[in-house]
Amino acid sequence: MNYFLISLAAFILSIIFSIGGIGSAIAIVPTMTWMGIPLMVAKPTGLFINTLSMLSATIKNIRHGKLDHRFGLPILVMATVFAPIGAYSGKFIPKKYVLWIFILFLLYSGTMMIFFKPRPRDGSGNHIVEGSLIGGLAGFLGGLLGVGGGGIISPTLIMLGYEPKKVAATTALVVFFSSLSGFLTYWGMGALDWKLLGVVSISAIAGGWIGTHLMHFKMSSEQVKKIIGVILYLIALKMVLKVL
Repeated sequence: MNYFLISLAAFILSIIFSIGGIGSAIAIVPTMTWMGIPLMVAKPTGLFINTLSMLSATIKNIRHGKLDHRFGLPILVMATVFAPIGAYSGKFIPKKYVLWIFILFLLYSGTMMIFFKPRPRDGSGNHIVEGSLIGGLAGFLGGLLGVGGGGIISPTLIMLGYEPKKVAATTALVVFFSSLSGFLTYWGMGALDWKLLGVVSISAIAGGWIGTHLMHFKMSSEQVKKIIGVILYLIALKMVLKVL
């Protein structure tokens, strides 16, 4: 196991994905499996990375007044509740099926990021119902796959017409709590490698901080979406080749 390469990957991916508020576990989990780390160890490690990178991102968002607590509360509550259910369900679902769900998850997220053109929000719709449904689905899949659920939350909210940078700040907060909830569930199941967690911690915090800075001051929403979408497609392609 090459801890230096894993740490470097965590740093780079945390920068890129915190720009979109998604959480880098969506890319780090498959990357770690390619490096020979078992999926059941990679998933809680990915959630731990998400927890740290999204914590640093959320602190920065709060300091810059970018966070709308009321907008994100229904999503946060449901994602946090359903993440442990998804994590525990992973014990009973064969690895091959989990990988195919992961591939579909990546393709959905990448497609939404690259091709979807959001419509302006007209104020209609029930924010609580929308947020609860999105949060519940994202929490379950995030716990099952070890990715925190940001890849569902962010593109879906953008599809519904919410402003991308507001979505990124809200998703970062939700992903922090859902990732922490899922991680604690895996900890309870004993599926942790503490040395691996220690290696990636500093990289994830630093990457999340830098990525959030770039989001606020250097990059447009369209740039963020396209970069993340292309990366998700590439990871999905790599996983398809591996599964087949």
